[in-house]
Amino acid sequence: MTTQTESNPESTLETYDGQFGTFVITPDDRREVVIYRIGLGVAAFSFALGVSLLILAGAPSDQLLWAISGLYGLMWLGLGVSLWFIHIYLRPLHLALQVFWLVGGVASLGIAIAFPGPLALTVYQQPLSILGIGFTFAALTGIFFKEAFCFNRLETKILTLLVPALLLTHMVGALPVDLGQQLLGVWGVLFTVFALRKLVQPIPPDIGDKSVFDYLKQQNQARA
Repeated sequence: MTTQTESNPESTLETYDGQFGTFVITPDDRREVVIYRIGLGVAAFSFALGVSLLILAGAPSDQLLWAISGLYGLMWLGLGVSLWFIHIYLRPLHLALQVFWLVGGVASLGIAIAFPGPLALTVYQQPLSILGIGFTFAALTGIFFKEAFCFNRLETKILTLLVPALLLTHMVGALPVDLGQQLLGVWGVLFTVFALRKLVQPIPPDIGDKSVFDYLKQQNQARA
């Protein structure tokens, strides 16, 4: 992809050669990527902190479990911000991930109401709750898969397999407690590595080829 610059009354915009023509990266495009990465950072920090508290506590108190449950809520919010601003070529896939996120949040709220007490404890004691709360992590896995496919990142390749495997084995009762904590620790570390690497990655690759977005939009309008 080659670049050049062109004058603009407000700023100097970058022009790129895309698959279906040239396109311009605007300040709004860059801002969206920054917000996407901030959302990922909030989600990763919240998840890693919650996992660290759980592992280090040994036998966590109810107060600590409530704190961990709150960190899950913060992770869910950060993930939602990222899913709003993420650039994905396939609009149906983008919408599907957003729907998964919303269903996971509604299901989490429903589980919290149905089972009074810390949500983190409920998920441990009621493995079938994964059928609801798991939608949140399906949306997160979608981001991992997208990043693995687009940027060939090792940590996201591992997480794409680790997250569903961990949740499914817990749901069917086939996951020993010690192993589960170890895998949660690996998840937390890799998620943090992923979020930190995104902070230093150049912005244009996260924007993608905007000519593809325009082409797909035109194709959808033609079908309509």
